[in-house]
Amino acid sequence: MPSLESETAYHFFMASYTFPARFEFLDEIRDFVAEVARSGGFSEKAIYSLQLAADEAASNIIEHAYEGVANASLFVTCDMEGDKIVISMRDTGKSFNPNAVKEPNLKADLSERQIGGLGVYLMRKLMDTVQYESSSAGNLLTMTKRRE
Repeated sequence: MPSLESETAYHFFMASYTFPARFEFLDEIRDFVAEVARSGGFSEKAIYSLQLAADEAASNIIEHAYEGVANASLFVTCDMEGDKIVISMRDTGKSFNPNAVKEPNLKADLSERQIGGLGVYLMRKLMDTVQYESSSAGNLLTMTKRRE
């Protein structure tokens, strides 16, 4: 786990780490997000939501963007900017169109629900903003949440 450094003169806190893009590193990604959020004064309830959103994002990247790719990396940055946390995840896997993801029908029986879309739905519900960009350099997912 990286050591976290703070630039207190600007009330700005930033930490970044490159994780292997494998499911067994999800605990470390969640712990990393929690450590930054705690340093920014988020409540434990809010930290749980941030961890869940980060877990869903990283899982989607591992499962879909890096499907069939060995030894891939996931670059995660957590910034505290005043009372807002910014979680960014950069990958070089396959891109996707988040607008093509339909909102899941949460009222349908489990047996009748369409597979997929729940992770994106959760990220959008748990975070204030979720933005996705794709370029020749890779994909960037940026999620923000203001401290309550």
